[in-house]
Amino acid sequence: MSDRKYRQRGYQDDSRDRERSPSAPRKPPEPRAPGRQLQSASGPKTPNLMGTHEVFKCARCGHRLQLPVGTTDRCARCGTAVHSCVNCVSFDTGARWECSQQALTARITPKDEQNSCAFFEPRTTVERQTSTQAPTNNARQAFDDLFKI
Repeated sequence: MSDRKYRQRGYQDDSRDRERSPSAPRKPPEPRAPGRQLQSASGPKTPNLMGTHEVFKCARCGHRLQLPVGTTDRCARCGTAVHSCVNCVSFDTGARWECSQQALTARITPKDEQNSCAFFEPRTTVERQTSTQAPTNNARQAFDDLFKI
């Protein structure tokens, strides 16, 4: 018998020990199936993914606004101008004149007031489309809904 405590084979085994127990020949790995295709935004929603949509929100209060944006439009909740630098996709506080457009010739001030900049594009964000179920008034129905399959 061996003086080792455990009987697992390892680095202490001789090469002749490995030759005694030939392992099965290794098979090459099987080719994988290609990954699942991502869905397009306009296509049908798969059951395990939430749909998405683009929204435009006021930079000051976060109220959802309608697209397209006119030059004189104002936010319905806080009353600030919608056609302003802070609501633009090119607004960047680290860039020259706080705008990422290279063709801009002069600084536009103030950034939160209405302007007639030709480079204005509304800053949109992508949100998930989630829906909540309407609460049921019937307690028995709500209890039964917990155990539906």
